[in-house]
Amino acid sequence: MTTAANIADISLSDSAAAQINQIIKAQSDARYLRLSVEGGGCSGFSYKYDLTDTANDDDLRIERNGATVLIDPMSVEFLDGSIIDYVDELIGASFQIRNPNATAACGCGTSFSI
Repeated sequence: MTTAANIADISLSDSAAAQINQIIKAQSDARYLRLSVEGGGCSGFSYKYDLTDTANDDDLRIERNGATVLIDPMSVEFLDGSIIDYVDELIGASFQIRNPNATAACGCGTSFSI
């Protein structure tokens, strides 16, 4: 049986891992960042970020430098090949998903279409 963890190629940048560690350190009840894809947003799908202390058995776990991102199996299909990054630019700081599956994205980078 093929599972999401066996087929996914999703990576986490050093800057994203550092920011996740900083956020988790400030939260007493969170251990992980959960990334999911939901229907909606101006381009059809949107990325959702949550802090959680619970991992599900079927979650894909991406770990780097002590930071862990959890992704549910349905979202993995939309994120395969993606890089989770954190950028701090003049216009603001944010997590960004560099998703090769997205055919279009909104200007703010929080929604996309396939």
